[in-house]
Amino acid sequence: MDKFRIIFQFLQSNQESFMNGICGIMALASAQMYSAFDFNCPCLPGYNLAYGLGILLVPPFILFLLGFVLNNNVSVLAEEWKRPQGQRGKDPSVLRYMFCSMAQRATIAPAVWVSVTLLDGKCITCAFCTSVPVETLGNASHHRLSQGEMKQVLARIPCKEIYDGQELIANEVAVRYLRCISQALGWCFVLLMTTLAFLVRSLRPCFTQAAFLKSRYWSHYIDIERKLFDETCTEHAKSFAKVCIQQFFQGMSTDLAAAHRHPPTKAPADVGEAAEKLLGITDQGSMNTVLKSWHRCKPPLHLHPPALPSSNGWAGQKQPLVNPPVPQRELTAYYSCV
Repeated sequence: MDKFRIIFQFLQSNQESFMNGICGIMALASAQMYSAFDFNCPCLPGYNLAYGLGILLVPPFILFLLGFVLNNNVSVLAEEWKRPQGQRGKDPSVLRYMFCSMAQRATIAPAVWVSVTLLDGKCITCAFCTSVPVETLGNASHHRLSQGEMKQVLARIPCKEIYDGQELIANEVAVRYLRCISQALGWCFVLLMTTLAFLVRSLRPCFTQAAFLKSRYWSHYIDIERKLFDETCTEHAKSFAKVCIQQFFQGMSTDLAAAHRHPPTKAPADVGEAAEKLLGITDQGSMNTVLKSWHRCKPPLHLHPPALPSSNGWAGQKQPLVNPPVPQRELTAYYSCV
C-alpha cells in the first residue's frame, strides 16, 4: 500500500509531465487503433458519405472528450467556474488559461487520428467516391447511364470485389485520384496543426508575458489549494474517526468496568494528539458548515490572520499569529460569508 501511495504522490508532484505522457500514449494508441480498425465501406450511395465522415470525425471527438476526462484539472476548472463569488473574485483570464492548457493536450490524440486517416485515404475514398469527375477520368457516355445509376456504380469503387463499372471508369484510376486528394489534405492538416502549435507555444507568451505568468501562477495555485484542502480534510477525518472510536471503546471499557467492578483502562496517549488536529471542529454539524462555507465563500487571498467579520466585511484588526485552539465561533466566522 505504501508503494502505491508513493507512486500517487510522485504523479501528483509531476502532474504536467505525467499528463504530457498520457497525451503521447493516447496519440500512439489512436494511430494503433486506426491501423487495427477493419474499415468496411458500405458501397451504397446513401451511406458512403455518412460512414466515411463518421469514421473521420466521430473517433477524434471521443478522443478529445477522453483527453478532458483524464485531465485532473477539469474538475478544478468546473469548480472554479461554478463556485459563488463570495469573498474571493474570479479571474476570467485564469479560467481561460486552464481551459486552453487542457484543450491543447486533449487535441493531440484527435489530431493524430485525423492525420493518419487522411494520409491513409480510405475514408475520403469511401465518402466522396460518387463525386469522381467521370467526364475527365472516364467515359461518361457509356451505356447512357442516368445520374442515379451512375452514382450507384460509382458508390462501389471502394469495394473492388463488387465493382462492375470498369467501362465507365477504371477502379484504380478513381482510387488513386481520391487517395491523392486525401493525402494532400492530410499533409495540409499536419502543416496547419504544427503551425498552430508553434504559434501557441512560442509566440503567445512573448506578446502577453505578464498576463501569461499571472494566469499560469494562479491556475497552479488553484490546483495546489484544492489538493492541500483535500489532504487537510483527509487528515481531519482520520483524526476525527480515531477520537470517536477511542472514546467509544473508552466508554465501553468504563461500562464494563462498572459492571464487573474492575478499574477502567487508561485512555491511549495519542487521543490528545489526534484531538489537536481537529482545529476546534468536533461535531458533524460544524464540519458540514465549514465545508459549505468553503464552497460558497472562499476566504480572500491575503496572508492576514483570521479576523471576526464586521458589518461591512472582514475586520482589519490583526490577531496574534500564535493562538490557543481556535474556538468554534471564530472558526465558523472565518469560513462563512458575510
